[in-house]
Amino acid sequence: MKSIVITGVSTGIGNGAAKEFVRGGYRVFGSVRKREDVERLATEFGPGFVPLVFDVTDQEAVRAAAEEVGEALGGSTLSGLVNNAGIAIGGPLALQPLGEVRTHFEVNVVGMISVTQAFLPLLGVGRPRAEKPGRIVNVGSTGGKIASPFIGAYAGTKHAAEGISDSLRRELLLYGIDVILIEPGAVRTEIWVKGASQAGRYIEADYAEPLDRFRRYAEGLAKGGYSPEEFGRYVRNVFEKKRPRARYAIVPIKFANFTVPRMLPDRWLDRLIARNFGLTNAETEAAGR
Repeated sequence: MKSIVITGVSTGIGNGAAKEFVRGGYRVFGSVRKREDVERLATEFGPGFVPLVFDVTDQEAVRAAAEEVGEALGGSTLSGLVNNAGIAIGGPLALQPLGEVRTHFEVNVVGMISVTQAFLPLLGVGRPRAEKPGRIVNVGSTGGKIASPFIGAYAGTKHAAEGISDSLRRELLLYGIDVILIEPGAVRTEIWVKGASQAGRYIEADYAEPLDRFRRYAEGLAKGGYSPEEFGRYVRNVFEKKRPRARYAIVPIKFANFTVPRMLPDRWLDRLIARNFGLTNAETEAAGR
């Protein structure tokens, strides 16, 4: 039986991916932060699921989880690692507390690297090649390519995931371990609704109206995107490809929502986004700003 580790499986993309890999006959080691989620997920996923309780920012807990998985593998190679755990809290960078910005990077960037380092020996680093090396999937975001207003901290971490994934993929050629970046567009998860709900903290600021538009935009994304189960099928499909590409943008109505915006000059896209969110006016547009 193939085994895979997926971080952040309590809800959202991680939950959908775990469900799909279990359905495909994998033994899924899935991480959660809260022990109260363990029983619920064990019932939801069935015997193919093995819970791991750790926070990706807790290095000692991550290492202990890797040891636990290593013992369960009994010398076999881990087939894959899906770095999915992440947070997104909306807010204007001009006002967002620095502690909150740091937390984004601790979870979404440093946490991803910490988990990767801990599980690399199980994926095949430093091992004789009796078995095929494992494979890493990093869950980025189209926000790392097209950064909307009010998600600067999150977008920064996902832009970082782009560069980290490229460097890591090239470094791990030495061991035959592939690294694939998956960039979700709209997915029906709680992450954006939760993050956008924090915008109310800035109700007295100049950004009050644009933030309200952002909240409605985020809610629309949550309603119109892929379900976590649908996206989970995409993740498994990419993971199982014989010769996968280095990155995949998985976006509903991809041409209009991803391809065209990336073809536009940055200043044009700035003005379009600003108009949609109420961040510009006739005077600034006339001035070409």
